[in-house]
Amino acid sequence: MNIRHARISDAPAMVALINYYAERGRMLHRSLESVYDCIREFLVAEEGGAVLGCVAIDVFWANLAEIKSLAVAQEARGKGVGKALVAAAAKDAARIGVTRLFALTYERGFFEACGFAVVGKDALPEKVWRECFICPKKDNCDEIPMIRDIQDLTPGSDPE
Repeated sequence: MNIRHARISDAPAMVALINYYAERGRMLHRSLESVYDCIREFLVAEEGGAVLGCVAIDVFWANLAEIKSLAVAQEARGKGVGKALVAAAAKDAARIGVTRLFALTYERGFFEACGFAVVGKDALPEKVWRECFICPKKDNCDEIPMIRDIQDLTPGSDPE
């Protein structure tokens, strides 16, 4: 498995993965246009030319970025693809100077295994919730906010 920055040609497969989970209420839908628009934020895991998973890093402030649109193909689940994507995203975020990552998730155990800890919603700046107005659950949000410090990750170090 290879993890690399996404390419334009990866976008249709990424949208299919993300929207598979969005249709099940696990994340927000993404249009092909929106993925093209932020393609530079994405990493993909691939094997044999097939996209096995994707993740985006969305910088919010000098020290804070979000892990979002993390999706792994059904046939690749349980094989470490998600953890490898999160580790690569953390390393990439640290490379540009981000010191904390957050995730809004339904997968608490997975993110805890990746070094994240649950925090109260008030621990995140209000602008973190900017996509809430398009979420069908905006009035009854049940996502779990989680944070991980990554200041110890430096270029050349191995992420957890």
